[in-house]
Amino acid sequence: MNTLIMAGPHWGAAGGIAPIFPIVWALLWAGFITLAVVGWRRGWWGPRRAPAAASAASPTASAERILAERYARGEMTDDEYFERMSVLRGGTS
Repeated sequence: MNTLIMAGPHWGAAGGIAPIFPIVWALLWAGFITLAVVGWRRGWWGPRRAPAAASAASPTASAERILAERYARGEMTDDEYFERMSVLRGGTS
């Protein structure tokens, strides 16, 4: 009669520390996935965005944008707007 007697809790065929390996792998993968998501959300990976200060090509472009905004608000006439734009672009008034 072959009777298998199992004394105490058995964690697998190898016993000892071996059952911890799947838990360690699961934690490592969870850590990698978390790091990837956090890194992507914070912009560590992916296309680089230009800083806000560097977005204006030149001071002239910024001045033209301000002029266009003032013209859109009705603060100047057509003639004033086109005259000032020509001065900004290197023409004469």
